[in-house]
Amino acid sequence: MTLDRRTFLCGAAALAGSAAVGLGQARPPSKAGEIKTAGIRLIPIDGGKYKVWTKKVGTGRIKMLTLHGGPGVTHEYFECFEDFLPGAGIEFYYYDQLGSAYSDQPDDRSLWTIDRFREEVEQVRSALGLTNFYLLGHSWGGMLGIEYALKYQKYLRGFVLSSMTASIPSYMEYAAKLRAELPKDVLAILEKYEKAGNYQAPEYQETMFKQMYSRHVCRLDPWPDPLDRAFKHLNEKVYNTMQGPNEFVVTGNFKDWDRWKDLPQIKVPTFVVSGKYDEMNPDDMKREGKLIPNSRVLLCENGSHMCLWDDQDAYFRGLLGWIRDVEAGAAGPKRADSGRAQAPSLSS
Repeated sequence: MTLDRRTFLCGAAALAGSAAVGLGQARPPSKAGEIKTAGIRLIPIDGGKYKVWTKKVGTGRIKMLTLHGGPGVTHEYFECFEDFLPGAGIEFYYYDQLGSAYSDQPDDRSLWTIDRFREEVEQVRSALGLTNFYLLGHSWGGMLGIEYALKYQKYLRGFVLSSMTASIPSYMEYAAKLRAELPKDVLAILEKYEKAGNYQAPEYQETMFKQMYSRHVCRLDPWPDPLDRAFKHLNEKVYNTMQGPNEFVVTGNFKDWDRWKDLPQIKVPTFVVSGKYDEMNPDDMKREGKLIPNSRVLLCENGSHMCLWDDQDAYFRGLLGWIRDVEAGAAGPKRADSGRAQAPSLSS
């Protein structure tokens, strides 16, 4: 019998989970015939043609489904959530979208569209039995979350829009502004390789990382291991088809996406969170807060696109405080403060 990559990863995760339990606390014994799977489920989608990987973390009355960025990255950079959400009574779900490392990876460019991914999210929600739940989308996952909320918000209790503008043209305009602030010699290096279409050249990659990614994607040095793993597992076929060659050169099929005029249709409580140094324009985050009726905006003063990593105190204090207010029926549009993160219990 042979094992494909996805099956191996699922088995390894289950083995690691059982080993950790053996070192610390014991799980309740399985019922007769019941197989423990470390919370992992492979969910059939598109009529059973493919399967996507999910994992439940924690147990609680409050449920959250996460949508990772990319497109084509993985859930792995969300692993820091485990230090904040379960202790606050939040049960959350990792989910690798189709094409990502833990899920099936068909070689079919026609699959990589916004509409198909939106319907995939709905299939996953239905299979997990989630209703009245929180949807958290980061970066591309935020774009996907906007699309989902516009069509399926009847299932949502709240929406977390993390580091995503409502318009790719707006994003491209701000990315051009950030690039224009680079020294002329640095711009010359980038432009030389871009004109040749040689985005894989070592000098180009190194320059882009040092001058752009390390300032606007994640400001930690070195990058945290979960974030590093997520980028190493990037499915470039998905990413290049939808985004383009990198974060600051957008040529893919979603380059004209724009939902500014539709944001007022999102009526569920919404938390817009981003970093001061994000590759997304902070003014766009404020604009989203004005257009989404029941929203709150937090700009993490020390954070970038990965403010869930490089400004964790502000990010999780704001997120958990907002969820606490939603649960109490008091999630109006007030300014979320910064400071040391707390993990208030939300399970009562």
